[in-house]
Amino acid sequence: MMKVLSYKQERCIGCRTCEEVCSETWFKVTDAEKSRTRIHENDEGGFYATFCNQCGACIDVCPAEALYRDKRGIVRLREKLCVGCLSCVGFCPYLVMYTHEDRTEPFKCIACGKCADECPVDALAIVEVEEPLPAFKAE
Repeated sequence: MMKVLSYKQERCIGCRTCEEVCSETWFKVTDAEKSRTRIHENDEGGFYATFCNQCGACIDVCPAEALYRDKRGIVRLREKLCVGCLSCVGFCPYLVMYTHEDRTEPFKCIACGKCADECPVDALAIVEVEEPLPAFKAE
């Protein structure tokens, strides 16, 4: 069993609280480009979130073996081993391994739950699953 972030699109109001909480938690700034969860607007004026579903596809492409699955099933990055090649960013099938010009190492959601705790409409939650949940696949 593993704990992952779950998203209910029909509840999302696009307030971006999740992005703010995430960037403040991990980078001590309010900056959507430093959020591990991203909110996007669709063509109909609704919203959808993108974040890592812990599929692990990135693990095998890391030449430095910096990516691994922890005991909770979460894909994690050992920053000290990361060489900054960004292979994982390019290979991610969901485009949810992020980079920022302030950083050498990429970053992604690790299902910490801070965003779910602060979501005013309960669109996000941490759930326990047998295997990774399907994620929104960016086009």
